Formats: sequence, C-alpha cells, structure tokens
Amino acid sequence: MLQQTQVKTVIPYWERWMTELPDIKALAQAPLVKILKLWEGLGYYSRARNAQAAAKLIVEKHDGVFPHNFQDVLNLPGIGRYTAGAICSIAFNMPTPILDGNVTRVLSRCFGIAGNVKEKATNAQLWNLAQELVKRAESLPDLRLAGISDCALQIAENFSYDRTSFAQHTGKSTSLSGNCSALNQSLMELGALVCMPHQPDCSSCPLNPYCIAHQTNRVDNFPHTAPRPQTVQRRFIAFIVEREQKFLVQQRPAGVVNGGFWEFPNIEVDLQTTNLDSASKPFQILGSKPLCKIRHSIMHYRIQLEVYRADTSKNGTWKSLSQLQALPMTAAHQKILKHLV
Repeated sequence: MLQQTQVKTVIPYWERWMTELPDIKALAQAPLVKILKLWEGLGYYSRARNAQAAAKLIVEKHDGVFPHNFQDVLNLPGIGRYTAGAICSIAFNMPTPILDGNVTRVLSRCFGIAGNVKEKATNAQLWNLAQELVKRAESLPDLRLAGISDCALQIAENFSYDRTSFAQHTGKSTSLSGNCSALNQSLMELGALVCMPHQPDCSSCPLNPYCIAHQTNRVDNFPHTAPRPQTVQRRFIAFIVEREQKFLVQQRPAGVVNGGFWEFPNIEVDLQTTNLDSASKPFQILGSKPLCKIRHSIMHYRIQLEVYRADTSKNGTWKSLSQLQALPMTAAHQKILKHLV
C-alpha cells in the first residue's frame, strides 16, 4: 500500500485490510472482488492483485511464512529491488540497500551526483552508494565509522524515525532492530522531512557538514531528472441506463488498466466532438445536460468524464444501487454512484 501512496492515506486502508484479511492465508484465499473492494480508491490496482499472488506463492512455497531470504522476497509478485531491500533491512536487519525518491534525493545532494538519476549509469551509482552505506552500518555495532560511513553514523544516530508517534498510533512500543534497519529508515525519513524537494531544512540536517550540494550552495540543482512528460487531455462519456431500479454496468477485463473493477458503460470521444448523439451509439442520450462532470488524473493523462442518463437496446449486467455499492469501482465511477444514491 505504501508504494506510490502517502502514509496518511494508507493508514485507514491498512486498518480495514488487516481486520478483513488478518494473515497471509486469509489473503491468499479471499475472493478477488473482496480484495479490490478493500483497495478501492488507492489506485494502481495491480498492487492489490500482486499482493494476493504473493500470498498464494508464500502459502505454496513457504508454508505460509513470509520468507527471510532477499532473493525469495524479490521473487514475490509485485516486489522489486527497492521494496525487497526495505523489507529485508527494516524487518530483518539485513544489509540490503534501498533507493526510493527520498533516498535518491538525499544521496544525490550529499554526494553531488550530477547525472540524471533515471539513467542507468547514474542509477547504478546511487545503488552502489546505498549498498556501501548499509554495509558500513552493519560492520561495527556502534556505527563509529570513518569516511563515507560518517554519513551512515549521522543519519542513523541523529535522525531515526519518530518512535513516539508510532507508539501513540498503534499502542505498541518499538525499537530499531539494528544498524541496517536504523540506517534505511532514517534515510527515508531524512528525505521526507528535512531534505525535501523544495525548501529543504539544511540548517537542521545532520549531514550538512558532508553534503556537497549544501557546501557548494547547489541544493536546488540536485537531483537531476528528465523533464516530466507533457500532460494529455482526454474526454470520456459515461452512460447511466436505469431499468426497474437497476443500472447497466460492465466489468473491466483482466489484463487491462483497472481490470476486475466495475464501471458504468463509457466511451472515449474526441475533445472537440459536439455531436454526442452520433458518437454515443448504441446509447441514446436523454436530455441535453449531463448528470455531472468529473475530472481526474491517471499518470500524465487529464481526463474529463461527462455523465449522461441514457437508454440502449444493448443488454448486459444490471445491478441495484445496494449491489453497486458492494462492488469495487474506480474512484471516478464511485463519484458517479454518489450522484445516484
């Protein structure tokens, strides 16, 4: 859930998830519709399907126990190098590096990495730095190290995550499980709360004596990234067809974006289209004004969804409002549903 989503957004989802699916076996055996419903609104829904696929693999190959070996963790569906490194270092105190956006920013500024962080050579350089730091952190019990390892010492000793906040939220006390865990958690927190993308708080940063970007007054020059892709405007028309207090809906096929989710019938039209009657066949729009207009974004796409009541000779799946509320729907179509309740 924390991949591509902020902690404050994840917390209520995680709490509901753990209530409904308290262990790996429960996740492995749950109907997909339940999993998608619990994930509804978090986006990037392949993560939910990967979570269940990973749970099934853990049950089949690891007797239902989450693996403690880096390669076994990396082999789980939906888990890449960063996530595997985070799990193994934080949970098991293994010397595995991590490199997310926050860590990339800290390392590129501290060590003056001028290349595009998305390019292969620069990315490999950052991974090597992260690996060196966590290896040094593992090498001595008190983190009293020299050279590059002074950074590891300062990060892990002076900027570990907020244990008090964790305890207040969960009702549990916690401690860092070891140097590797401390270092990687601290790197992420340092990037999130001090070495921020804009207006970083360099004066309170424990790394400012070592930071090349700070020492040379070039903090805003790091990290170097390629320009973001230009936004693309798209326009969709959705149709609300009602018969005997039931609504026509369709399920997105597996293997496509938002596969398995339910939605109202819809089509994409040209941005300049004015003759919707012709573009909407086999649906016949009822009335001249839309029920609502919804704007949302998916990656670099900026989407306008216009919703009309309509009729059609097309047959399909019909659901009542209560049935629709129990089905997983994407965020945009959830908003449509709220206009019908």
